[in-house]
Parts: sequence; C-alpha cells; structure tokens
Amino acid sequence: MSLSKLRRKIAWEAARLLYSREESEYFQAKRKAARRIVTGWVRPADLPSNAEIRDEVRLFARLIEGNQGHEDRLLAMRQRACWWMEQLAMFHPRLIGSVLTGHVRDGSDIDIHVFTGNPSAVARKVEDHGLECELERKRIVKDGECRVFTHIHIRDTYPIELTIYHPSLLGHRFRSSIDGKPIPRATTTELIRMIALETEQSESNVRKSVMEQENPVDRWRIYDALLVPLERVQQHPKYHPEGDALYHSLQVFELAREAMPYDEEFLLAALLHDIGKAIDPEDHVGAGLEALDGLITPRTEWLIANHMLAHGLRDGSLGARARRRLRQQPWYEDLLELAACDAAGRERGVTVDDSDAALDYIRSLETMFD
Repeated sequence: MSLSKLRRKIAWEAARLLYSREESEYFQAKRKAARRIVTGWVRPADLPSNAEIRDEVRLFARLIEGNQGHEDRLLAMRQRACWWMEQLAMFHPRLIGSVLTGHVRDGSDIDIHVFTGNPSAVARKVEDHGLECELERKRIVKDGECRVFTHIHIRDTYPIELTIYHPSLLGHRFRSSIDGKPIPRATTTELIRMIALETEQSESNVRKSVMEQENPVDRWRIYDALLVPLERVQQHPKYHPEGDALYHSLQVFELAREAMPYDEEFLLAALLHDIGKAIDPEDHVGAGLEALDGLITPRTEWLIANHMLAHGLRDGSLGARARRRLRQQPWYEDLLELAACDAAGRERGVTVDDSDAALDYIRSLETMFD
C-alpha cells in the first residue's frame, strides 16, 4: 500500500471515530485508526495531520447528513451562537471552532471565547435565562508548561462551551493546535454579516430573526418544579396506602429503573405520570400533559396519557375496542411495564431516592454513552 493511500485510509477511519463520538481528540483517533488499518508499527511522521482528518470529518458529515442537512444544521447553530453572543455582549464574546468554519458534525459544540476576570458572573448571566450550567477548570500540560482553562458548559438546543479568558487577552491571537495558524474568530457583528451573505438576507433581518428566538427552557428545572408539590398531595389510603403522591412517584421510578435502566423516555413517564394531581385532581392526566407540553417526547407523552387505561388492561375492566386500540400501538408492551411499576409502587416504608437524585440519574443518561 502506498504511503499516500495509507494516510488517506487512516484519516478516513479517524474521521469516522470522531464523527461517531467514539473519540473526541484527534491524537487518540489517529492512533486508534492506525492500529485498525495497519498490523505493524506506523511512524508518527506517516500519520495524517489533524488538518487532513478535519477535512475527512467534514466530508463524512456531508455524506451522512447530505449537503442540505449539513447546511441547515450549520445555519441553525450559527443563529443560536449569535443569540447567545447577544446575551453575553458584556463579556466581549468571540465565536470560534467548527460552527464558524463550517466543519460541524453531529454532536458538535458551539464554542465561544468570553473575556472576564469573574467566571461566576458569566454563570449567573446564563442562569438568569433559566438554564443550568457547569463550571469546569481543566489542567493541561503541553511542552512542559501547565495551564488551567476555565470552561462553562451550557445545555441548550445545541451544546455550548464557553472558554473564559482574562480581559487582557482580548486582543491576543490564539493559535490552532491543528496547524499552528491563528484561530479564526468572529464578533457578533461579523457573524451576522456572514449569515446575511450566505442566506442572501439583509443584516437587519438576520438580527431580527436571531433576537426572535425563544429564550432557552431548562426542562429539568420544570420537571423539578412539577414534582415538588406532589409531596403535599395525600392520596386515598385504600388505593395508595404508601401516602403522598411524590413518594408513590419515586417508588414507581425506582421500579422502572430496575426494569429499563437506560430508557430516558420510559423513566420520565414513570417519574412524571402523576404530576397533574397537584394541578387538577379531577383530571390529573390532562393537567399533567398540558404542563409538560413541548417538554417530553411523543412516546413519554403517550405512556402518561394512557397509564390509567393500562390499569383496566391489567384487571380486565377495559373494553374490547380500547384494548385493540392500545395493542395496535408500538409502545403497548412499555405501557404494560409502566402499569406494573405503577401498581407495585404503593408500599409503605420503602426507601427511595429523592426527586433531585432521580432527575440527576435520568439527566446523566444523555452523556453516559457519549
């Protein structure tokens, strides 16, 4: 095999590893790719460069997503980046990375540099918009020099990573670890101009559409707010000898976790199925679904909507037409499992986690398998 062909094969395999999120670093991706492509030793000088792999990642994304899908994702991410940069204007934000260069793929972050001597002020600004964020300090040793980088991770429509720098570095030209060249970056105004040129709109129309984007909603905070009042909802002792509706919901969640530990949609249905009891006890299913509108998937919604009918399935009281309707649904077996958990989650004195721990577990499933 010629050297150029070998480099291309390794670059392609490394790109596949990066695109599928099996690896997140170029160095590790190319080493793993080389081990898979070549049985013997490969000289470091014969490995593809990071720039070569980056180009293959971009090609891979276009092949998988299609040109239009890629362009739509890129535009949406640039608009969202622009929205956040407007909100963080006091910290002199600069967009960098794949969203600026166009090399986005599934799972790409929106990377923004912000400049302040007080990272907590940035975190508070994010939280003012109703989103939780995570502040991380990462220690990097390169060429014998140790540096500490401060990042703020935001869970939004697309994952966002803010890197915090001191204001004295605002004019500094950061260099790429891929090719050593200055990193491309853009101010809010420059990004709006770029979007306007690519979409053939006026800059004023682009700015207007950006600012009309909805304020981000942290669904996890809303779930928590809906669960807390259930502790004050006392249920009929004949049907719920365990006590309040929150204790019951947490028991159902624990049983659901034993049955389907990695199924976020099912676990949310188990935990949230009775939240409407604190809103409208006369129609707790309808009230709960109204409160969760836009915050759960169709499968979770269907399970909650039909969890009362499922009790009729279990005891045989449900009519034949309704049984046939439910059996035709792809989530019928899941509904039976949820009903079993609901029926069993009515024990006195059972030890359960609190609602914060339950939500933390479900939320961790987003990143548990990268």
